Amino acid sequence: MSNIHEAGLPDALLQFYTTAPYPCSYLADRQARSQVAIPPEHIDGVVYSTLIQRGFRRSGQYTYRPRCDGCARCVPVRVRALDFVPDRTQRKLVNRMNKPGYMQVRECPLEFCEEHYALYRAYQQHRHPKGGMDEDDADQYTQFLLSSGVDTRLIEFRIEGRLVMLSVMDVLPDGLSAVYTFYDPSDAKASFGTYAVLWQIIQCQYNNLPYLYLGYWIAESAKMAYKSRYQPMDMLDDGRWIKMPA
Repeated sequence: MSNIHEAGLPDALLQFYTTAPYPCSYLADRQARSQVAIPPEHIDGVVYSTLIQRGFRRSGQYTYRPRCDGCARCVPVRVRALDFVPDRTQRKLVNRMNKPGYMQVRECPLEFCEEHYALYRAYQQHRHPKGGMDEDDADQYTQFLLSSGVDTRLIEFRIEGRLVMLSVMDVLPDGLSAVYTFYDPSDAKASFGTYAVLWQIIQCQYNNLPYLYLGYWIAESAKMAYKSRYQPMDMLDDGRWIKMPA
């Protein structure tokens, strides 16, 4: 662990430590490590925004970025929201979900809700069985998604009163950061995950925010392939944001 005061982080003397190796969630037979910024109470909205611009992400109170031995395949990416134009398939999906009276969307308090937690468990058990998160109890769920020291929004999506999806996102001076989305896994053709990204892009456009930060993209990972569908997109390369090849 080292004490580091980085330029651009006002009034924040942060420490950065690298975790022990753990199995990579995206590439088989690989070990991952993360660099974590602490203490959380020193990471306010301004500092957090600077860290996001440097490739960090947030999980609960912890802000981190990959620091794997001999591997740099996790590439931070962000959608250029103000320049984004949906393709035909994306446009059809938005039109279907946005039919008058079809999808009800509302912001909820960042508080525990049994109905939300039940959907989270169903999603994890269906989409990520034996991945560890499928066994998260209520406290782990709360620490992961409802514990935040920055401007975080919990968005609820319902169809005919039925809870179908929740999205957690952070509000930044230059955009939104998509923290996590989970949804009803029983309807594979509903494309809820795609709609969640499109909805957040639309929120950026409506509020004149230039970027939607989507976390990490890995070229070899099928789980990450969907992120490259939202062009134009930037990628962080050696500390600089550059345009990602389409």
